[in-house]
Amino acid sequence: MTSDGPTPRRAVILGARSAIAQAVALRLAQQGWDLVLAARNNATLEPVAADLGLRTEQGVQLLEFDALDLDAHAELADRIRACAGEFHLAVCVFGHMGEAEAERLDTNQMVRTLTTNFTAAAVCLAHLANDFEARGEGGIIGIGSVAGDRGRQSNYPYGAAKAGLATFLQGLRNRLAPAGIHVLTVKPGFVDTPMTRGKQGMFLVAPPERVARDIVTAWEKSRDVLYTPWFWRWLLLVIRLVPERLFKRLKL
Repeated sequence: MTSDGPTPRRAVILGARSAIAQAVALRLAQQGWDLVLAARNNATLEPVAADLGLRTEQGVQLLEFDALDLDAHAELADRIRACAGEFHLAVCVFGHMGEAEAERLDTNQMVRTLTTNFTAAAVCLAHLANDFEARGEGGIIGIGSVAGDRGRQSNYPYGAAKAGLATFLQGLRNRLAPAGIHVLTVKPGFVDTPMTRGKQGMFLVAPPERVARDIVTAWEKSRDVLYTPWFWRWLLLVIRLVPERLFKRLKL
Protein backbone atom coordinates (compact mmCIF):
# COMPACT_ATOMS: atom_id res chain seq x y z
CA MET A 1 0.00 0.00 0.00
CA THR A 2 1.36 3.42 -0.91
CA SER A 3 1.30 6.33 1.49
CA ASP A 4 -0.67 9.47 0.70
CA GLY A 5 1.20 11.50 3.29
CA PRO A 6 3.13 14.65 2.48
CA THR A 7 6.50 14.36 0.76
CA PRO A 8 9.24 14.99 3.37
CA ARG A 9 11.45 18.03 2.97
CA ARG A 10 14.93 16.89 1.99
CA ALA A 11 18.18 18.86 1.98
CA VAL A 12 21.43 17.84 0.34
CA ILE A 13 24.61 19.01 2.10
CA LEU A 14 27.47 19.33 -0.40
CA GLY A 15 30.78 18.98 1.41
CA ALA A 16 29.28 17.25 4.42
CA ARG A 17 32.57 16.39 6.12
CA SER A 18 33.17 19.93 7.38
CA ALA A 19 32.30 21.11 10.87
CA ILE A 20 29.94 23.80 9.56
CA ALA A 21 28.21 21.29 7.27
CA GLN A 22 27.57 18.84 10.09
CA ALA A 23 26.30 21.58 12.40
CA VAL A 24 23.92 22.78 9.65
CA ALA A 25 22.83 19.20 9.01
CA LEU A 26 21.93 18.72 12.67
CA ARG A 27 20.05 22.01 12.79
CA LEU A 28 18.05 21.18 9.66
CA ALA A 29 17.26 17.69 10.91
CA GLN A 30 16.01 19.16 14.18
CA GLN A 31 13.70 21.32 12.06
CA GLY A 32 12.26 18.23 10.34
CA TRP A 33 14.40 17.94 7.23
CA ASP A 34 15.57 14.62 5.85
CA LEU A 35 19.19 14.77 4.69
CA VAL A 36 21.58 13.65 1.98
CA LEU A 37 25.19 14.03 3.12
CA ALA A 38 27.40 14.34 0.03
CA ALA A 39 31.19 14.20 0.20
CA ARG A 40 34.29 12.37 -0.98
CA ASN A 41 35.01 9.11 0.84
CA ASN A 42 31.52 9.26 2.30
CA ALA A 43 31.98 5.99 4.19
CA THR A 44 33.70 8.12 6.83
CA LEU A 45 30.35 9.86 7.38
CA GLU A 46 28.51 6.68 8.41
CA PRO A 47 28.91 7.44 12.16
CA VAL A 48 27.71 11.02 11.55
CA ALA A 49 24.67 9.78 9.62
CA ALA A 50 23.84 7.22 12.29
CA ASP A 51 24.12 9.83 15.04
CA LEU A 52 21.90 12.29 13.18
CA GLY A 53 19.31 9.60 12.59
CA LEU A 54 19.25 8.55 16.23
CA ARG A 55 19.13 12.11 17.59
CA THR A 56 16.46 13.45 15.25
CA GLU A 57 14.65 10.42 13.78
CA GLN A 58 15.03 11.96 10.32
CA GLY A 59 16.12 10.04 7.25
CA VAL A 60 19.82 10.43 6.43
CA GLN A 61 21.43 9.10 3.24
CA LEU A 62 25.05 9.24 2.05
CA LEU A 63 26.16 10.18 -1.47
CA GLU A 64 29.66 10.00 -2.93
CA PHE A 65 30.49 13.48 -4.25
CA ASP A 66 33.69 15.04 -5.56
CA ALA A 67 33.38 18.82 -5.98
CA LEU A 68 36.36 18.91 -8.35
CA ASP A 69 34.80 16.40 -10.79
CA LEU A 70 33.19 19.22 -12.78
CA ASP A 71 31.89 16.97 -15.57
CA ALA A 72 29.86 14.94 -13.06
CA HIS A 73 27.86 17.92 -11.78
CA ALA A 74 25.42 17.76 -14.70
CA GLU A 75 24.14 14.43 -13.35
CA LEU A 76 24.15 15.38 -9.67
CA ALA A 77 20.42 16.08 -9.33
CA ASP A 78 19.55 12.71 -10.86
CA ARG A 79 22.07 10.96 -8.59
CA ILE A 80 20.52 12.60 -5.52
CA ARG A 81 17.05 11.46 -6.57
CA ALA A 82 18.29 7.93 -7.24
CA CYS A 83 19.90 7.88 -3.78
CA ALA A 84 17.14 9.37 -1.65
CA GLY A 85 14.24 10.75 -3.67
CA GLU A 86 13.24 14.31 -4.47
CA PHE A 87 15.14 17.09 -2.72
CA HIS A 88 14.18 20.68 -1.96
CA LEU A 89 17.29 22.46 -0.67
CA ALA A 90 20.96 22.40 -1.65
CA VAL A 91 23.53 23.66 0.86
CA CYS A 92 26.97 24.22 -0.69
CA VAL A 93 29.53 24.09 2.12
CA PHE A 94 32.69 22.68 0.54
CA GLY A 95 35.78 24.83 0.35
CA HIS A 96 39.55 24.90 0.60
CA MET A 97 41.88 27.40 2.29
CA GLY A 98 45.47 27.03 1.19
CA GLU A 99 48.66 28.51 2.60
CA ALA A 100 49.40 31.99 1.27
CA GLU A 101 53.12 31.37 0.72
CA ALA A 102 52.49 28.08 -1.08
CA GLU A 103 49.92 29.69 -3.37
CA ARG A 104 52.38 32.42 -4.36
CA LEU A 105 54.95 29.87 -5.44
CA ASP A 106 52.92 26.89 -6.65
CA THR A 107 50.43 27.26 -9.50
CA ASN A 108 48.68 24.02 -8.57
CA GLN A 109 48.04 25.26 -5.04
CA MET A 110 46.46 28.47 -6.30
CA VAL A 111 44.39 26.64 -8.91
CA ARG A 112 43.07 24.28 -6.24
CA THR A 113 41.96 27.21 -4.07
CA LEU A 114 40.32 29.08 -6.95
CA THR A 115 38.68 26.00 -8.44
CA THR A 116 37.31 24.57 -5.22
CA ASN A 117 35.95 27.80 -3.82
CA PHE A 118 34.56 29.31 -7.01
CA THR A 119 34.51 27.23 -10.20
CA ALA A 120 33.36 23.97 -8.66
CA ALA A 121 30.74 25.65 -6.50
CA ALA A 122 29.41 27.74 -9.38
CA VAL A 123 29.20 24.83 -11.83
CA CYS A 124 27.55 22.57 -9.26
CA LEU A 125 24.98 25.15 -8.19
CA ALA A 126 24.26 26.16 -11.78
CA HIS A 127 23.15 22.61 -12.60
CA LEU A 128 21.09 22.31 -9.42
CA ALA A 129 19.51 25.71 -10.14
CA ASN A 130 18.44 24.45 -13.57
CA ASP A 131 16.83 21.43 -11.93
CA PHE A 132 14.99 23.54 -9.34
CA GLU A 133 13.84 25.98 -11.99
CA ALA A 134 12.48 23.19 -14.20
CA ARG A 135 10.53 21.83 -11.22
CA GLY A 136 9.42 25.23 -9.96
CA GLU A 137 10.56 24.50 -6.41
CA GLY A 138 13.69 24.33 -4.29
CA GLY A 139 16.29 26.59 -2.75
CA ILE A 140 20.03 27.14 -2.44
CA ILE A 141 22.30 28.14 0.43
CA GLY A 142 25.84 29.06 -0.63
CA ILE A 143 28.58 29.44 1.98
CA GLY A 144 30.94 32.25 1.04
CA SER A 145 33.19 34.21 3.41
CA VAL A 146 33.81 37.70 4.72
CA ALA A 147 37.21 37.27 3.04
CA GLY A 148 35.48 38.01 -0.24
CA ASP A 149 34.51 41.55 0.78
CA ARG A 150 38.01 42.99 0.39
CA GLY A 151 41.29 41.54 -0.87
CA ARG A 152 43.95 41.11 1.82
CA GLN A 153 47.55 40.05 1.31
CA SER A 154 47.16 37.11 3.69
CA ASN A 155 44.52 35.23 1.65
CA TYR A 156 43.63 37.06 -1.55
CA PRO A 157 43.26 33.94 -3.79
CA TYR A 158 40.75 32.52 -1.30
CA GLY A 159 39.07 35.92 -0.94
CA ALA A 160 38.90 36.38 -4.71
CA ALA A 161 37.20 33.01 -5.15
CA LYS A 162 34.67 33.75 -2.40
CA ALA A 163 34.02 37.21 -3.90
CA GLY A 164 33.30 35.53 -7.22
CA LEU A 165 30.96 33.07 -5.53
CA ALA A 166 29.06 35.88 -3.81
CA THR A 167 28.54 37.64 -7.16
CA PHE A 168 27.47 34.37 -8.77
CA LEU A 169 24.95 33.72 -6.01
CA GLN A 170 23.63 37.27 -6.30
CA GLY A 171 22.99 36.78 -10.01
CA LEU A 172 21.44 33.38 -9.39
CA ARG A 173 19.14 34.91 -6.77
CA ASN A 174 18.07 37.60 -9.24
CA ARG A 175 17.40 35.00 -11.95
CA LEU A 176 15.50 32.51 -9.79
CA ALA A 177 13.38 34.90 -7.71
CA PRO A 178 10.53 35.03 -10.28
CA ALA A 179 10.30 31.24 -10.06
CA GLY A 180 9.92 31.39 -6.27
CA ILE A 181 13.32 29.76 -5.70
CA HIS A 182 15.28 31.45 -2.95
CA VAL A 183 19.08 31.77 -2.81
CA LEU A 184 20.81 32.66 0.46
CA THR A 185 24.43 33.89 0.49
CA VAL A 186 26.22 33.23 3.78
CA LYS A 187 29.36 35.15 4.73
CA PRO A 188 30.86 33.66 7.90
CA GLY A 189 33.70 35.28 9.76
CA PHE A 190 36.32 33.12 11.42
CA VAL A 191 34.84 29.78 12.46
CA ASP A 192 36.47 27.15 14.68
CA THR A 193 37.01 24.39 12.11
CA PRO A 194 39.98 22.21 11.09
CA MET A 195 40.40 24.43 7.99
CA THR A 196 41.07 27.53 10.10
CA ARG A 197 42.65 26.00 13.21
CA GLY A 198 46.24 27.13 13.63
CA LYS A 199 45.99 29.89 11.00
CA GLN A 200 47.62 33.20 11.86
CA GLY A 201 45.46 36.26 12.50
CA MET A 202 42.34 34.47 13.76
CA PHE A 203 40.15 36.55 16.08
CA LEU A 204 36.49 36.59 17.19
CA VAL A 205 36.33 32.90 16.28
CA ALA A 206 32.78 31.48 16.40
CA PRO A 207 31.75 27.88 17.09
CA PRO A 208 30.17 26.11 14.08
CA GLU A 209 26.97 25.50 16.07
CA ARG A 210 26.34 29.24 16.35
CA VAL A 211 26.97 29.73 12.64
CA ALA A 212 24.61 26.85 11.80
CA ARG A 213 21.88 28.36 13.97
CA ASP A 214 22.24 31.68 12.18
CA ILE A 215 22.18 30.02 8.75
CA VAL A 216 19.01 28.01 9.34
CA THR A 217 17.26 30.98 10.96
CA ALA A 218 18.20 33.21 8.01
CA TRP A 219 16.92 30.58 5.59
CA GLU A 220 13.60 30.30 7.40
CA LYS A 221 13.27 34.11 7.24
CA SER A 222 14.13 34.20 3.51
CA ARG A 223 17.13 36.44 4.07
CA ASP A 224 19.24 37.22 0.99
CA VAL A 225 22.65 37.77 2.59
CA LEU A 226 23.80 36.69 6.05
CA TYR A 227 26.94 37.78 7.88
CA THR A 228 27.57 35.44 10.78
CA PRO A 229 28.12 36.19 13.59
CA TRP A 230 26.18 39.41 13.08
CA PHE A 231 28.99 41.83 13.98
CA TRP A 232 30.98 40.92 10.85
CA ARG A 233 28.55 42.96 8.76
CA TRP A 234 29.65 46.12 10.57
CA LEU A 235 33.33 45.19 10.80
CA LEU A 236 33.43 44.64 7.06
CA LEU A 237 31.58 47.88 6.44
CA VAL A 238 34.38 49.71 8.25
CA ILE A 239 37.06 47.74 6.40
CA ARG A 240 35.47 48.47 3.01
CA LEU A 241 35.40 52.20 3.82
CA VAL A 242 39.18 52.42 4.42
CA PRO A 243 40.70 54.27 1.42
CA GLU A 244 42.84 52.08 -0.80
CA ARG A 245 45.92 54.33 -0.37
CA LEU A 246 45.77 53.53 3.36
CA PHE A 247 44.51 49.97 3.14
CA LYS A 248 47.42 48.80 0.98
CA ARG A 249 49.82 49.76 3.79
CA LEU A 250 48.07 47.65 6.40
CA LYS A 251 49.44 44.26 7.39
CA LEU A 252 46.25 42.22 6.94
